[in-house]
Amino acid sequence: MNICDLSINATGANDRQILSLQADEQLGEESRSDRLDSWLSEQLPNLSRSRIQKIIKDGGVTLNGAICKAKKTQLKPGDYLQITIPAAQPLELEPEEISLDILYEDDQLLIINKPAGMVVHPAPGHHRGTLVNALLAYCPDSLAGIGGMQRPGIVHRLDKDTTGAIAIAKTDPTHQHLQAQIKAKTGGREYLGVVYGAPREPSGTINLPIGRHPVDRKKQAIVPIEKGGKVAITHWQIQERIGNYTLIHYQLETGRTHQIRVHSAQIGHPIVGDKIYGKGKSVGVNLPGQALHAWRLTLQHPVTEQTIQVCAPLPKTFQTLLEVLRQRRS
Repeated sequence: MNICDLSINATGANDRQILSLQADEQLGEESRSDRLDSWLSEQLPNLSRSRIQKIIKDGGVTLNGAICKAKKTQLKPGDYLQITIPAAQPLELEPEEISLDILYEDDQLLIINKPAGMVVHPAPGHHRGTLVNALLAYCPDSLAGIGGMQRPGIVHRLDKDTTGAIAIAKTDPTHQHLQAQIKAKTGGREYLGVVYGAPREPSGTINLPIGRHPVDRKKQAIVPIEKGGKVAITHWQIQERIGNYTLIHYQLETGRTHQIRVHSAQIGHPIVGDKIYGKGKSVGVNLPGQALHAWRLTLQHPVTEQTIQVCAPLPKTFQTLLEVLRQRRS
Protein backbone atom coordinates (compact mmCIF):
# COMPACT_ATOMS: atom_id res chain seq x y z
CA MET A 1 0.00 0.00 0.00
CA ASN A 2 1.45 3.34 -0.96
CA ILE A 3 0.71 6.67 0.60
CA CYS A 4 0.80 8.75 -2.55
CA ASP A 5 0.39 12.10 -0.86
CA LEU A 6 0.42 13.29 2.70
CA SER A 7 -0.79 16.79 3.40
CA ILE A 8 -1.31 18.02 6.93
CA ASN A 9 -3.39 21.14 7.33
CA ALA A 10 -2.22 21.99 10.78
CA THR A 11 -0.87 25.12 12.36
CA GLY A 12 -1.19 23.98 15.95
CA ALA A 13 -1.99 20.99 18.15
CA ASN A 14 -5.73 21.65 17.97
CA ASP A 15 -6.05 21.75 14.16
CA ARG A 16 -7.42 18.93 12.09
CA GLN A 17 -5.34 16.80 9.73
CA ILE A 18 -6.27 15.91 6.16
CA LEU A 19 -4.51 12.84 4.76
CA SER A 20 -4.63 11.66 1.14
CA LEU A 21 -4.02 8.00 0.32
CA GLN A 22 -4.35 5.67 -2.66
CA ALA A 23 -4.99 1.91 -2.68
CA ASP A 24 -2.58 -0.21 -4.71
CA GLU A 25 -2.77 -3.53 -6.53
CA GLN A 26 -2.00 -5.59 -3.40
CA LEU A 27 -5.52 -5.20 -2.02
CA GLY A 28 -7.02 -8.46 -0.82
CA GLU A 29 -3.71 -10.27 -0.31
CA GLU A 30 -3.05 -12.15 2.93
CA SER A 31 -2.02 -9.10 4.97
CA ARG A 32 -3.94 -6.47 2.99
CA SER A 33 -7.63 -6.08 3.75
CA ASP A 34 -9.79 -4.35 1.14
CA ARG A 35 -12.51 -3.27 3.59
CA LEU A 36 -12.47 0.50 4.13
CA ASP A 37 -12.12 0.64 7.92
CA SER A 38 -9.63 -2.24 8.01
CA TRP A 39 -7.50 -0.77 5.25
CA LEU A 40 -7.39 2.62 6.92
CA SER A 41 -6.40 0.92 10.19
CA GLU A 42 -3.45 -0.68 8.40
CA GLN A 43 -2.35 2.62 6.92
CA LEU A 44 -2.87 4.67 10.08
CA PRO A 45 -1.71 2.47 12.99
CA ASN A 46 -1.71 5.40 15.41
CA LEU A 47 -5.51 5.61 15.13
CA SER A 48 -7.70 3.00 16.79
CA ARG A 49 -10.21 1.07 14.67
CA SER A 50 -13.06 2.58 16.69
CA ARG A 51 -11.85 6.12 16.03
CA ILE A 52 -11.50 5.43 12.31
CA GLN A 53 -15.02 4.00 12.20
CA LYS A 54 -16.36 7.12 13.94
CA ILE A 55 -14.59 9.37 11.43
CA ILE A 56 -16.17 7.35 8.59
CA LYS A 57 -19.61 7.55 10.22
CA ASP A 58 -19.26 11.31 10.68
CA GLY A 59 -18.48 11.83 6.98
CA GLY A 60 -14.76 12.40 7.41
CA VAL A 61 -13.73 10.06 4.58
CA THR A 62 -14.13 10.66 0.85
CA LEU A 63 -13.72 7.90 -1.73
CA ASN A 64 -12.87 9.10 -5.23
CA GLY A 65 -14.22 12.53 -4.34
CA ALA A 66 -17.50 11.44 -2.71
CA ILE A 67 -18.21 11.16 1.02
CA CYS A 68 -18.29 7.51 2.09
CA LYS A 69 -20.01 6.60 5.38
CA ALA A 70 -20.06 2.81 4.92
CA LYS A 71 -17.20 1.24 6.88
CA LYS A 72 -17.60 -2.08 5.03
CA THR A 73 -17.07 -0.55 1.58
CA GLN A 74 -14.76 -2.74 -0.51
CA LEU A 75 -11.86 -0.80 -1.99
CA LYS A 76 -10.37 -1.37 -5.43
CA PRO A 77 -6.82 -0.77 -6.68
CA GLY A 78 -6.44 2.87 -7.65
CA ASP A 79 -9.16 4.16 -5.33
CA TYR A 80 -8.28 7.59 -4.00
CA LEU A 81 -9.19 8.50 -0.42
CA GLN A 82 -9.03 11.50 1.82
CA ILE A 83 -9.54 11.27 5.57
CA THR A 84 -10.07 14.30 7.76
CA ILE A 85 -8.86 13.59 11.27
CA PRO A 86 -10.35 15.96 13.86
CA ALA A 87 -8.14 17.01 16.71
CA ALA A 88 -8.31 14.61 19.64
CA GLN A 89 -10.08 15.99 22.67
CA PRO A 90 -7.38 15.92 25.32
CA LEU A 91 -8.06 14.30 28.65
CA GLU A 92 -7.00 16.12 31.77
CA LEU A 93 -3.68 14.42 32.37
CA GLU A 94 -2.59 14.94 35.95
CA PRO A 95 0.79 13.88 37.34
CA GLU A 96 0.42 11.42 40.21
CA GLU A 97 3.05 10.30 42.66
CA ILE A 98 2.84 6.55 42.06
CA SER A 99 5.75 4.25 42.86
CA LEU A 100 7.44 2.79 39.76
CA ASP A 101 9.58 -0.35 39.57
CA ILE A 102 12.32 0.86 37.19
CA LEU A 103 14.33 -1.88 35.49
CA TYR A 104 16.44 0.39 33.25
CA GLU A 105 16.85 4.14 32.76
CA ASP A 106 19.05 6.59 30.88
CA ASP A 107 18.48 9.97 29.25
CA GLN A 108 16.68 8.36 26.27
CA LEU A 109 14.34 5.76 27.72
CA LEU A 110 12.87 3.96 30.69
CA ILE A 111 11.89 0.31 31.10
CA ILE A 112 9.28 -0.24 33.82
CA ASN A 113 8.09 -3.43 35.49
CA LYS A 114 4.34 -2.78 35.33
CA PRO A 115 2.17 -4.31 38.08
CA ALA A 116 -1.18 -6.00 37.53
CA GLY A 117 -4.15 -3.65 37.73
CA MET A 118 -2.36 -0.65 36.25
CA VAL A 119 -3.78 0.75 33.00
CA VAL A 120 -1.06 2.06 30.68
CA HIS A 121 -2.71 5.30 29.53
CA PRO A 122 -5.85 7.26 30.45
CA ALA A 123 -9.05 6.25 28.68
CA PRO A 124 -12.77 6.46 29.40
CA GLY A 125 -13.28 4.95 32.85
CA HIS A 126 -9.57 5.14 33.67
CA HIS A 127 -8.59 8.78 34.07
CA ARG A 128 -6.33 8.36 37.09
CA GLY A 129 -3.82 5.88 38.46
CA THR A 130 -2.40 5.00 35.05
CA LEU A 131 1.23 4.51 34.08
CA VAL A 132 1.09 7.80 32.15
CA ASN A 133 -0.06 9.67 35.27
CA ALA A 134 2.87 8.18 37.17
CA LEU A 135 5.36 9.01 34.40
CA LEU A 136 4.25 12.63 34.21
CA ALA A 137 5.15 12.96 37.89
CA TYR A 138 8.41 11.02 37.61
CA CYS A 139 9.87 12.81 34.57
CA PRO A 140 7.65 15.86 33.92
CA ASP A 141 10.14 17.74 31.74
CA SER A 142 10.90 15.05 29.16
CA LEU A 143 7.59 13.49 28.10
CA ALA A 144 5.42 16.36 26.89
CA GLY A 145 3.96 15.57 23.48
CA ILE A 146 6.07 12.48 22.80
CA GLY A 147 3.89 9.90 21.06
CA GLY A 148 0.74 12.02 21.27
CA MET A 149 -1.08 14.06 23.85
CA GLN A 150 -2.80 11.10 25.52
CA ARG A 151 0.05 8.58 25.43
CA PRO A 152 3.24 10.54 26.12
CA GLY A 153 6.29 8.32 25.81
CA ILE A 154 4.33 5.07 25.41
CA VAL A 155 6.06 2.79 22.88
CA HIS A 156 3.88 -0.32 23.24
CA ARG A 157 1.07 -1.50 25.50
CA LEU A 158 0.44 -4.15 28.11
CA ASP A 159 -3.07 -5.17 29.16
CA LYS A 160 -4.27 -3.85 32.50
CA ASP A 161 -3.79 -7.17 34.30
CA THR A 162 -0.65 -8.29 32.45
CA THR A 163 2.55 -7.61 34.37
CA GLY A 164 6.10 -7.00 33.26
CA ALA A 165 8.51 -4.98 31.13
CA ILE A 166 7.28 -1.99 29.14
CA ALA A 167 9.45 0.60 27.37
CA ILE A 168 8.95 4.36 27.67
CA ALA A 169 10.65 6.91 25.38
CA LYS A 170 11.92 10.22 26.74
CA THR A 171 12.51 11.89 23.37
CA ASP A 172 10.71 11.98 20.03
CA PRO A 173 13.58 10.35 18.06
CA THR A 174 13.76 7.55 20.64
CA HIS A 175 10.00 7.02 20.45
CA GLN A 176 10.15 6.71 16.66
CA HIS A 177 13.23 4.47 16.80
CA LEU A 178 11.75 2.04 19.33
CA GLN A 179 8.39 1.82 17.57
CA ALA A 180 10.19 1.14 14.29
CA GLN A 181 12.08 -1.74 15.96
CA ILE A 182 8.86 -3.33 17.14
CA LYS A 183 7.23 -2.89 13.73
CA ALA A 184 10.28 -4.38 11.97
CA LYS A 185 10.37 -7.25 14.49
CA THR A 186 13.93 -6.41 15.53
CA GLY A 187 12.73 -5.60 19.03
CA GLY A 188 12.04 -8.77 21.03
CA ARG A 189 9.14 -9.23 23.46
CA GLU A 190 9.04 -12.48 25.43
CA TYR A 191 6.37 -13.55 27.91
CA LEU A 192 5.82 -16.29 30.46
CA GLY A 193 2.33 -17.63 31.04
CA VAL A 194 0.63 -20.45 32.90
CA VAL A 195 -2.09 -22.22 30.91
CA TYR A 196 -4.73 -24.83 31.59
CA GLY A 197 -3.92 -28.28 30.25
CA ALA A 198 -0.82 -29.73 28.62
CA PRO A 199 -0.02 -29.19 24.93
CA ARG A 200 1.12 -32.38 23.21
CA GLU A 201 3.98 -30.78 21.31
CA PRO A 202 6.94 -29.14 23.08
CA SER A 203 6.69 -25.99 20.94
CA GLY A 204 4.81 -24.44 18.07
CA THR A 205 3.65 -21.34 16.22
CA ILE A 206 0.12 -19.94 16.17
CA ASN A 207 -0.59 -18.01 12.99
CA LEU A 208 -4.21 -16.89 13.19
CA PRO A 209 -5.51 -13.39 12.36
CA ILE A 210 -7.03 -11.36 15.18
CA GLY A 211 -9.67 -8.65 15.06
CA ARG A 212 -12.47 -7.13 17.08
CA HIS A 213 -15.04 -9.68 18.27
CA PRO A 214 -18.11 -9.40 16.01
CA VAL A 215 -20.54 -9.30 18.97
CA ASP A 216 -18.65 -8.35 22.14
CA ARG A 217 -16.77 -5.15 21.31
CA LYS A 218 -14.64 -5.43 24.46
CA LYS A 219 -13.10 -8.67 23.23
CA GLN A 220 -10.82 -9.75 20.42
CA ALA A 221 -11.31 -12.92 18.40
CA ILE A 222 -9.94 -14.96 15.54
CA VAL A 223 -11.22 -13.01 12.52
CA PRO A 224 -10.41 -13.81 8.87
CA ILE A 225 -8.30 -11.25 7.03
CA GLU A 226 -11.10 -10.63 4.54
CA LYS A 227 -13.40 -9.67 7.43
CA GLY A 228 -11.03 -7.20 9.03
CA GLY A 229 -8.66 -9.42 11.01
CA LYS A 230 -4.95 -8.64 11.12
CA VAL A 231 -2.07 -11.07 10.81
CA ALA A 232 -1.05 -12.30 14.28
CA ILE A 233 1.83 -14.70 14.94
CA THR A 234 2.81 -16.14 18.32
CA HIS A 235 5.69 -18.56 18.90
CA TRP A 236 5.53 -20.70 22.03
CA GLN A 237 7.66 -23.26 23.86
CA ILE A 238 6.94 -25.33 26.96
CA GLN A 239 9.11 -24.42 29.93
CA GLU A 240 7.58 -26.77 32.49
CA ARG A 241 4.74 -29.29 32.63
CA ILE A 242 2.98 -29.07 36.00
CA GLY A 243 0.27 -31.74 36.10
CA ASN A 244 -2.78 -30.33 34.33
CA TYR A 245 -1.10 -26.96 33.89
CA THR A 246 1.85 -25.76 31.80
CA LEU A 247 4.34 -22.91 32.06
CA ILE A 248 4.89 -21.58 28.55
CA HIS A 249 7.41 -19.17 27.07
CA TYR A 250 5.90 -16.96 24.35
CA GLN A 251 7.64 -14.82 21.76
CA LEU A 252 5.64 -12.29 19.77
CA GLU A 253 6.21 -11.75 16.08
CA THR A 254 3.29 -9.32 15.93
CA GLY A 255 1.63 -7.29 18.67
CA ARG A 256 -2.15 -7.40 18.36
CA THR A 257 -4.43 -6.53 21.26
CA HIS A 258 -4.83 -9.54 23.61
CA GLN A 259 -2.78 -11.62 21.13
CA ILE A 260 -1.33 -14.23 23.48
CA ARG A 261 -4.58 -14.57 25.41
CA VAL A 262 -6.69 -15.06 22.28
CA HIS A 263 -4.23 -17.45 20.63
CA SER A 264 -3.80 -19.56 23.76
CA ALA A 265 -7.56 -19.87 24.24
CA GLN A 266 -8.03 -20.73 20.56
CA ILE A 267 -5.74 -23.79 20.79
CA GLY A 268 -7.55 -25.00 23.92
CA HIS A 269 -5.07 -23.79 26.53
CA PRO A 270 -6.27 -20.44 27.92
CA ILE A 271 -4.18 -18.45 30.36
CA VAL A 272 -4.92 -19.21 34.01
CA GLY A 273 -6.84 -16.36 35.66
CA ASP A 274 -8.04 -14.87 32.37
CA LYS A 275 -11.62 -13.83 33.09
CA ILE A 276 -12.34 -12.87 29.48
CA TYR A 277 -10.89 -15.76 27.48
CA GLY A 278 -10.25 -18.33 30.20
CA LYS A 279 -12.20 -21.10 31.88
CA GLY A 280 -12.99 -19.08 34.99
CA LYS A 281 -12.37 -21.89 37.48
CA SER A 282 -10.41 -21.32 40.67
CA VAL A 283 -6.85 -22.60 41.02
CA GLY A 284 -6.62 -21.92 44.75
CA VAL A 285 -4.48 -18.81 44.38
CA ASN A 286 -5.86 -15.27 44.58
CA LEU A 287 -4.60 -13.86 41.28
CA PRO A 288 -5.01 -10.14 40.48
CA GLY A 289 -5.38 -10.97 36.79
CA GLN A 290 -4.25 -13.46 34.18
CA ALA A 291 -1.01 -15.35 34.83
CA LEU A 292 0.79 -13.65 31.95
CA HIS A 293 4.05 -11.75 32.44
CA ALA A 294 6.13 -9.70 29.98
CA TRP A 295 9.35 -11.34 31.08
CA ARG A 296 12.08 -10.14 28.75
CA LEU A 297 12.40 -7.09 26.51
CA THR A 298 15.24 -6.78 23.98
CA LEU A 299 15.87 -3.49 22.18
CA GLN A 300 18.61 -1.66 20.34
CA HIS A 301 19.57 1.56 22.04
CA PRO A 302 18.54 4.41 19.71
CA VAL A 303 21.78 6.33 20.28
CA THR A 304 24.56 3.88 21.17
CA GLU A 305 23.04 1.05 19.04
CA GLN A 306 24.00 -1.39 21.78
CA THR A 307 21.59 -4.20 22.64
CA ILE A 308 19.55 -3.66 25.79
CA GLN A 309 18.05 -6.81 27.28
CA VAL A 310 16.00 -6.47 30.45
CA CYS A 311 14.26 -9.21 32.42
CA ALA A 312 11.37 -8.35 34.72
CA PRO A 313 11.21 -10.54 37.86
CA LEU A 314 8.08 -12.62 38.22
CA PRO A 315 5.49 -11.02 40.53
CA LYS A 316 4.94 -12.71 43.88
CA THR A 317 1.46 -13.96 42.93
CA PHE A 318 2.88 -15.65 39.80
CA GLN A 319 5.59 -17.35 41.86
CA THR A 320 3.00 -18.46 44.43
CA LEU A 321 0.84 -19.95 41.68
CA LEU A 322 3.78 -22.01 40.39
CA GLU A 323 4.62 -23.20 43.92
CA VAL A 324 1.03 -24.27 44.63
CA LEU A 325 0.73 -26.15 41.33
CA ARG A 326 4.07 -27.91 41.86
CA GLN A 327 3.02 -28.99 45.36
CA ARG A 328 -0.21 -30.46 43.99
CA ARG A 329 1.71 -32.38 41.34
CA SER A 330 4.02 -33.90 43.95
